[in-house]
Formats: sequence, C-alpha cells, structure tokens
Amino acid sequence: MNYDTLKSKFSGTTENQEKAIFSTLFIAGNKLQTLFDSRIPEISLKQFMLLSLARQSEEPLTFTQLGDLLGCSRQNVKKLAEILMKKGFVTIRQSALDKRAMCVCPTVKGNDYFQKDFSQYRDELKYLFEVYTDQEIETLFLLLSRLYAGIENLERKTAGDVP
Repeated sequence: MNYDTLKSKFSGTTENQEKAIFSTLFIAGNKLQTLFDSRIPEISLKQFMLLSLARQSEEPLTFTQLGDLLGCSRQNVKKLAEILMKKGFVTIRQSALDKRAMCVCPTVKGNDYFQKDFSQYRDELKYLFEVYTDQEIETLFLLLSRLYAGIENLERKTAGDVP
C-alpha cells in the first residue's frame, strides 16, 4: 500500500479524513526524526529542538517550561539536557526565580553549533518546503497553529477539565 492508496481510502468522509490527518502527523513526525537524526551531526533531532528553544528564549527556561513547549515531560527534558551538557552544548543551573527549578542555558559551543555546524543543514530543511507556494506555507502555518488549539482542547477533556 502506498500513500496515494491511503489518501483515496480516507478521503470519503470527515471522520476518515480526521483519522488520516492524525496518522499522517504521527508518521510525518517519525519520518522527520529519522531523516534528521541521520543527518544532523553530534545530536539527535530532539536534542536539537531543546537546544534551539533554549537559544531562542530571552531568559533561561526551566525543565518544566521546555517540556510544555516540546510536548514532553520534565524528566524527558532533563535527560536530553544532561546529554547536551555532557557534550558541552548547554549548562544546567538553578532558576533565579524558583530555587527548586533547574534551567537550561546554551553555552558558547551550543551557539557556535548553529552558526557553523548546523548551517549546512538549513538548506536541506528548505527542501521540505520547496514543494509549497508562499500561500500554501501561510495556510499550513495557520492550520498547524489551530492544531495546537485542538491539542489543548483534547488535553483539557482528557484531564477532566471540560465536560
């Protein structure tokens, strides 16, 4: 079975399309992780995303904050951060705002990584989106933003916050 067969099989009803969208998100995430894990030097895609978020933040983010952004637990963030720390990409330090919380801070090596080592892979990332028009990119961006609202809705319902 190929993607075109799956697409035709699931295009009949809204319910089937919802199933196909959910499956596609899962499969696309796995494929992207596999592709980038084999191409990015020194770190995994998950480690890269953690480092990227830590670099882009104006203030140090805690394990919990990074977990919320990445959609994983603070324990997973801690494991990723510890690996990055051993490789010299980040430091882990106590939060200035909450003595119980730990923050992830990029090092000079972490910042240099984006400027030097990762720059060649930015062009490869462009291949992912070169099949879209600018209008399609804008539409996809808006729809993925709405997906976050759906995820938050699902989180509230599964937590029992919404009847």
